[in-house]
Amino acid sequence: MSAPAVSFQAVKKQYGSLDALKGVSFDVRPGSFFGLLGPNGAGKSTLINSMAGLVKPTSGKILVNGYDVNTDYRQARRYLGVVPQELISDPFFTLRELLDIQSGYFGLRSREQKLWIDELLERLALTDKANSVTNELSGGMKRRVLIAMALVHRPEVLVLDEPTAGVDVDLRRTLWEFTKELHKKGHTIILTTHYLEEAEALCEEVAIVKGGELKAMETTSDLLSRHNYRYLRVVLEASAGFEEKKLSPELKERFIEQDANGLMFKLEKNVPLNQMLSWLSQSHLSVRDLTSRDATLEEVFLDLTGEA
Repeated sequence: MSAPAVSFQAVKKQYGSLDALKGVSFDVRPGSFFGLLGPNGAGKSTLINSMAGLVKPTSGKILVNGYDVNTDYRQARRYLGVVPQELISDPFFTLRELLDIQSGYFGLRSREQKLWIDELLERLALTDKANSVTNELSGGMKRRVLIAMALVHRPEVLVLDEPTAGVDVDLRRTLWEFTKELHKKGHTIILTTHYLEEAEALCEEVAIVKGGELKAMETTSDLLSRHNYRYLRVVLEASAGFEEKKLSPELKERFIEQDANGLMFKLEKNVPLNQMLSWLSQSHLSVRDLTSRDATLEEVFLDLTGEA
């Protein structure tokens, strides 16, 4: 069995009396598309910054392709590219110069490297901005520059920290198409995002952290399948009124909300749909349509973290 692309081993980080990380341990398989999820303040950024060498853990180890990020930091950095949340703004260098400088940090000065920079600029739709400075760019363009800088040394492990926060739909699509291509070529992708539908669609495996602790780590499909509920949307006839207090006791305890699209109920998987229809009938609801779906990653996430 191949060594993990990234291995977090009992990683702790304390800031005075605050335990930002409480002995977090998990491995990321080589070539996987991995989601690192958690509410604000869960410890995600501390983990990523520790992996990137920006934060030194109080104890524990982080290995990238077998290299300790503290004791073998030169080797570890060669395998790692990080796209941070913060946008870049540099009034002194053009985009091409920034990528040349970033290449120089890794001793990459060949003609092949110049061609790779050209390819990055083209794939990220930055070619026509190659001679612009970053403070002339939109937020979305700056995000693309960060991705190009993270990829300039062709790292095997790419960390995307909230890469689509605040970007438009077109840029989001461009980023995910490019990222999926990198994944197909064997790159390990680690994604943090608050857009859980993205994580559900992209990530093969997910770790959920809260309060500096690992709450769950499973394949996305296993995590979704072990959720105990399915969700039913009930659309009433246009003329039918609705009062929650008139629901049968069984429906009332399973009722979630009413919105513009109907009523939402949470039903245990072991309860047959016929039983739900019977309860609806007992409540004298005029049902026009009923649809059933499994839990989304967002709903599993909320259950595991207790976030509302």
